[in-house]
Amino acid sequence: MTPADEDAGEEPAGSGPADGGEPQAAADGGAADAAGSEAGGPSAGNGPAGGADSGREPRDAAADNPAAPAHPADGEAGEDPAGSGPADGGDPQDAVGGGGGPDASASGGAGTEGGTAGGAAQLSEAEAELAAQRYERERIARRKTEREAPVEAGGKLSGKAADLLAAVRAVESGKSAPAYFDDAPAVPRRPAPETHDARAAEPAPQPPRPRPEAVAPSAPPAERVEAVRAVLVRGGAPAELAAPAAAALGEEAAEQLTEDPWRLLAVAGVRPNQADGFARALLGPGAGPADERRAAALVGWLLEQAALKGHTALEAPALESALAGYGVPVPAEALGQAIAEGLVLVFHEPVAEPAARTSQDSDAETEQPVRVLVGLEGHALAEESLADGLARLTGTFTGEGTAAWEPSAAGAGAELVRAAAAHGLVVHTGGEAARAEPLALAAAAREHGLRTCLAAHAPAPGAVTVAGLLAGTEGPERDADGRFALDLLVVLDAPQLDVETAAALVESVPDGARLVLSGDPAVLGSAGPGRVFADLLAARVCPQVASRIPDPGPIGELVSGIGIGELNQVDAPGREVVIVPVRDAGEAVHRTVQLVAESVPRAFGIAADGVQVITPGHGGSAGTRALNAALKERLNPGPGRFRGFDPGDRVVHVPSPGRAVPARVVSADAAGLHLDAAGSRVVVPKELVESRVRHGWAVTAHQAVGARWPAVVVVLPGDAVPALSRDWVYTAFGRAERHLSVVHGVDQALPHAVAEVLPKPRTTRLAGLLRGLAAAAQERPE
Repeated sequence: MTPADEDAGEEPAGSGPADGGEPQAAADGGAADAAGSEAGGPSAGNGPAGGADSGREPRDAAADNPAAPAHPADGEAGEDPAGSGPADGGDPQDAVGGGGGPDASASGGAGTEGGTAGGAAQLSEAEAELAAQRYERERIARRKTEREAPVEAGGKLSGKAADLLAAVRAVESGKSAPAYFDDAPAVPRRPAPETHDARAAEPAPQPPRPRPEAVAPSAPPAERVEAVRAVLVRGGAPAELAAPAAAALGEEAAEQLTEDPWRLLAVAGVRPNQADGFARALLGPGAGPADERRAAALVGWLLEQAALKGHTALEAPALESALAGYGVPVPAEALGQAIAEGLVLVFHEPVAEPAARTSQDSDAETEQPVRVLVGLEGHALAEESLADGLARLTGTFTGEGTAAWEPSAAGAGAELVRAAAAHGLVVHTGGEAARAEPLALAAAAREHGLRTCLAAHAPAPGAVTVAGLLAGTEGPERDADGRFALDLLVVLDAPQLDVETAAALVESVPDGARLVLSGDPAVLGSAGPGRVFADLLAARVCPQVASRIPDPGPIGELVSGIGIGELNQVDAPGREVVIVPVRDAGEAVHRTVQLVAESVPRAFGIAADGVQVITPGHGGSAGTRALNAALKERLNPGPGRFRGFDPGDRVVHVPSPGRAVPARVVSADAAGLHLDAAGSRVVVPKELVESRVRHGWAVTAHQAVGARWPAVVVVLPGDAVPALSRDWVYTAFGRAERHLSVVHGVDQALPHAVAEVLPKPRTTRLAGLLRGLAAAAQERPE
């Protein structure tokens, strides 16, 4: 027996049931973190607008309906102190619970965005990134002026609103819908291929303009905050919500809340039953479920909460069902009114792929099944902008000049090199070992004199981060048009791109450049709304190169099997994979600390800093909070002098939703908490520490995606069962390079999750938009 066996009672993964190697665990109990991260906004106990700490990852725990009524199961997650069902004004939506805490899986904002770096001499990375993202969103929003609104603003249900209801009912009954919805987007202009000879003949380009200085997000004026605080206090809501409410609602925030108390739902963490109590306190008993203001606010809130689960739109029947769950008397009319007032947009999307027209089609219109989607304007514009940009890149090259690349098309990545040489947009899939192929492509492109940039979701050797690239703190400069000065952009970890990030990235790729999106489609999806990588694969509008490089060793064999739904026993002669059965959460925490602090360092020579703990959620008796508390006590004990942190603490910094940056606490002062993130000094303002920094010895799989460690300890307590799925297990197990320990307390739920629990689907429009653009391009006369 090896030292690891003696210390932790581990069992080799290669053992079969006969010798006790089959993982055994305590009985299933409780519920794991499943659908969102920690709720933003201050907690207020039983007050009408109190927040709640969901402490869960953004995996759906409810039914397949993205807005189906459900209740949080974790006692620490998404608790609703004021009621639990639609009948009493409670929140029936697990699908729409939670705001954005410092979990990388969060999609909503966490705390106030207006903090500054105190006495810092320059803007922080987070502020620069937020400013750059706002700039890119403004570019996307300008497209609004170039297209007709799908529905004109109006009053009661008449005109286009009535047409919408007729269209929805027609679709639901199986009939063809009236000609009401938007036409297919126009085909983007195909830029002519540009050769390097032609570039050489052009005048010398002007020097790139300096990168614009990012403007720190400013806090709302004090007088606005005070006015909002007075309204909140009058309605019995926590005064702590004044600053986030003033920031969310903008000018005349107090007047907006006075006239429409349900506008409080715009604040992260506020739930409908809490907004209902606030409205009753301000408006009296007349503030009931039938109030039009309530219905309008609920439509937007439901769509925002669906975005936290990855949806960019919802089907109209699902949205109506959710409205009914909140007591809206006539959901269809409420939805139609929201569309008529321009609060949301409606889309008519074919269910099947567009087929090529035949001669018979010209004589009679062919009926095609459709679905009616409803979405927020920001997500709609981002998806349409992204589709246009991707279509622009697909038409950049026609295959000329590929012969010059042939000498480079040898060895690893040869197929990818050929594809990228001939096309402006290429999708590359593969596991961790397959990352060698895009690296080989980048090297070949540089040999041909192309300006090349590698970007990744998490810090990686030889690559900039996507966030740093967009913020202008890493990577190439931008040209006079605001686009990257490069010829080839290779994006690793592409499944982590949400629609807004992807749209900003693609719009920044200049005409005549190439874009390669590379990633593993089996990992967890993006923290933000959309499924960009999966939609691009499904649309099949560009070359797709699938790597044949297998992940090596026992860990690679185990993870590869999980990817196809098989949890196989693997031969691990060097104890690369070890199972540690536990009976309860307390034993799981004890074994985890023992593994990180003693067993793995002694048996494998890996320091504790090279061991990462991964668990399904933040809450519960063996979530990240409990594990981090125990690991800190063992590895870096201290009083937590600065909001629970001490110098030397291992932490995760979340500068913006969807990003988790590993760091180490250096010190703290009046300016905030000073962190060392891979050699870069980061100062987190003290008012944002609680919402943007957490201890990092134990993280969630969403926080870990895109990174790898020499050793990983995956903790699966009994209450984690509802959070387990194939993509979660695949992602967590795949973070290990040399050694994987599984602290196993879920019994047969683990193989069941791998075999049966697939990722929850996301409702998006990108694949349909791309297919429509491709079909229109084929019909266009040459």
